[in-house]
Amino acid sequence: MYPYQYDPRFQNLFPPGGGQGFPPQGGAQPPSSPPPAFTPTPKLGSGGPSLYAVDPGAIAGCLYRYTYIWPRNGRPYWFYPTFVGRRSVAGYRWTGSFWVYAGVDVNQIREFQCV
Repeated sequence: MYPYQYDPRFQNLFPPGGGQGFPPQGGAQPPSSPPPAFTPTPKLGSGGPSLYAVDPGAIAGCLYRYTYIWPRNGRPYWFYPTFVGRRSVAGYRWTGSFWVYAGVDVNQIREFQCV
């Protein structure tokens, strides 16, 4: 059917669970309620570009707390971080109706505020 041979070295390249939209097996659960009804105001001001990168250590203080993210590109959103790595943050993103497991590169975050 396919012209390629099976190579077992690639069997665990994409482990079950943990893809975009699916939490890792045994990982933290999403919040049981929606995020707060209010929208925080950014502290950096007019929404212009920031010269500074977000420090993973700073956003680590927001673990398991409702966090509002202003990305460098795109619309801001509510996020519930459950993991902070050296260059990325993973957790649950609010779609407006339900929580979806997602990850974001800290370089793509312009500003954040946890409540």
